[in-house]
Amino acid sequence: MGSYPAEAGPHPGAYPAGAGQQPGFAAPAQQGSAQAQYPPFTAAARPFTAASQGQVQRTAPEYPSTPRQRPRLKWVASPPPGSVIRRRAVATTPYTGPPSYPVPPRWGFPNLVWRRPTTVPGTASSAVRAIDRIPVLAQSLNTILWTFVFLALAAAGSEIWRYVLLVQSRDSALSTSVVGFSDAFVVTAGLLTTILSLLPAGLAVWWLLVARHAAADEAGVEPARPVWQVLVGVLVPVANLPMALSVVGELEHAVLRRPRDQRPKPSRLVLIWWGTWVANWVLLAVTIIWRLRPGVQAMADSVVLVALTDLTAAALAIATALVIRRFSDLLMPIAPGRLRTLRVLKVDGAPEPELRNARPVGAAR
Repeated sequence: MGSYPAEAGPHPGAYPAGAGQQPGFAAPAQQGSAQAQYPPFTAAARPFTAASQGQVQRTAPEYPSTPRQRPRLKWVASPPPGSVIRRRAVATTPYTGPPSYPVPPRWGFPNLVWRRPTTVPGTASSAVRAIDRIPVLAQSLNTILWTFVFLALAAAGSEIWRYVLLVQSRDSALSTSVVGFSDAFVVTAGLLTTILSLLPAGLAVWWLLVARHAAADEAGVEPARPVWQVLVGVLVPVANLPMALSVVGELEHAVLRRPRDQRPKPSRLVLIWWGTWVANWVLLAVTIIWRLRPGVQAMADSVVLVALTDLTAAALAIATALVIRRFSDLLMPIAPGRLRTLRVLKVDGAPEPELRNARPVGAAR
């Protein structure tokens, strides 16, 4: 609380409001060069109180203190003049056509065939990709499958010959040497066909797994089925009859790079392969069951069933070879057997070359 003496000046309301002054403000008192201002006093202020010493006391008005605002500064760093070298703008020239040479250029690319970067320093040359194994497996399978086709046809022919001898034996006696040769032929061809069937079957399963991995890598997705489902759908009897079509159809779908959310639609070649697959397995099961029956007629019927089984096995091998060949060609960028050297034999309608009058500097003689 502050007090002002009565002798310090008249009542603030004694002076009329001048220009630029509000009513209720005291007139400034000049003392030299300094100016003193009294706080404003209005009727709304607290009332005066009487004092024993003849002084008038009043309460000092309270004003809200305004916070001191700091100046807003923004520092901008700029390089000193002359430190930045400005580049000259290069004027763009219009396109005037392909480059021309006064003489045929002597430079060019090396006469080499394109190859994969397997020997470039810094690359993983030791890692073999799945797609690189496809040609080797396909070529080996092609040779083994056609060899199996020849043996299966030979085994089927031996069974047919045995059935013909059985029919002839009903009316006449047979030569011992002919019967012995026929039996040896049947046993040898049957054993070779049975043993050799394991090799193409194992290689075909291996090729199937590698082809699925290669097709998934090229498409950038994961295979549609895990490996154990593929093995069950191909190797387990009875379960492999319907599942084989699904496995091969999904592989064809991935090889053709069709959308993953689209339902696989097997082609005619795949359907033919699946038909021979089912026929071979059904005939094999029927032959095994029929051979368990006693009697001469059951033995004769078993000869016919074995011949039919060998024929369907040969047809299955041929269909498998065609499927593997088609899928391998689709997986590989360019089939090696389709590459051929191109030569320019004749040019028609070309303008005559311009004869040069002088030899350019640096041209070879």
